[in-house]
Amino acid sequence: MKFGAVPLSEAEGAILAHSEAVPEGRLRKGLLLEAGHIAQLSAAGLSAVTVARLAPDDLHEDVAARHLAEALSDGSTGIRRSAPGTGRVNLIAEGPGVVQLDVDAIRAANAVDPMITVATLPQLAQIGRGGMIATIKIISYAVAGDLVTQACDISRGAIRLAAPQHRTASLIVTQTAAGAGDKGASAIAARVEALDMRLAETLHCPHDTAPLAVQLAAAQGEILLILTASATSDTYDTGPEALRAAGGTVTRFGMPVDPGNLLFLGHLGAKPVIGLPGCARAPSLNGADWVLSRIACGLDVTHDDIAAMGVGGLLKEIPSRPMPRRGKKSA
Repeated sequence: MKFGAVPLSEAEGAILAHSEAVPEGRLRKGLLLEAGHIAQLSAAGLSAVTVARLAPDDLHEDVAARHLAEALSDGSTGIRRSAPGTGRVNLIAEGPGVVQLDVDAIRAANAVDPMITVATLPQLAQIGRGGMIATIKIISYAVAGDLVTQACDISRGAIRLAAPQHRTASLIVTQTAAGAGDKGASAIAARVEALDMRLAETLHCPHDTAPLAVQLAAAQGEILLILTASATSDTYDTGPEALRAAGGTVTRFGMPVDPGNLLFLGHLGAKPVIGLPGCARAPSLNGADWVLSRIACGLDVTHDDIAAMGVGGLLKEIPSRPMPRRGKKSA
């Protein structure tokens, strides 16, 4: 691509690099200049303009962005591409889900040429219907076709959307005389519904191992959520012990995400079981959201997966909460 100022007599057929005011209004940058535009620029008193002119092997920014967007989402379902404009194409979620990225491939595509860029949500981010997963932007007005081909080949199929696989969840709330009761149940229901699921039932029992085990065994949902009246403080506390008593397995207690430290995770037969931290009573983001969204979309969440959540897991130690939690047990 050739870029620079040229006399108006040589500007026809080139791309206007900067917007220009003319008697009729304004000619926007990126416009392919035709004879009428040249006349308008001349009437505005201009004798030269800055333009970009494509070389024979160049691709226009919109064409290049479209090619790369098609490659990145190749084979993916639940993702639509916006119409290209000003060198940009957005990848949009057609429904809720979890974003799955081939991070190395996207990094490699971004390394092909500075004019070729792909920006995405974080790996395994939850997204709702209509949310933007990624934006592909060609910075210059054109880029060499062979570079676009290289970026496409490197990154084909690198962006996917895991859609919800489960449809129902059961919430089991334990109760004590001084407990929070159903406080926060609506926030948990909203989390479930955001994943195209429904809360099939809300069950209650005393905060004790035996009755909680009975409720776990009787629950009908595909995912079982436990909200205990008193925060889980140990892997042998009431919630995890009740899961074992019901015949299930505890795979992890505790996570390096704040808020959300006191989550536990396990299985009862084929059903995933999430022991919710107390912070799940509030609608704000916490570690349980990361676990629930992945499980709802059929993704395994292992001990190592949760351990890896610590990088980026400090969710609330920001200006909105300027003082660290001192002397308090994290939820």
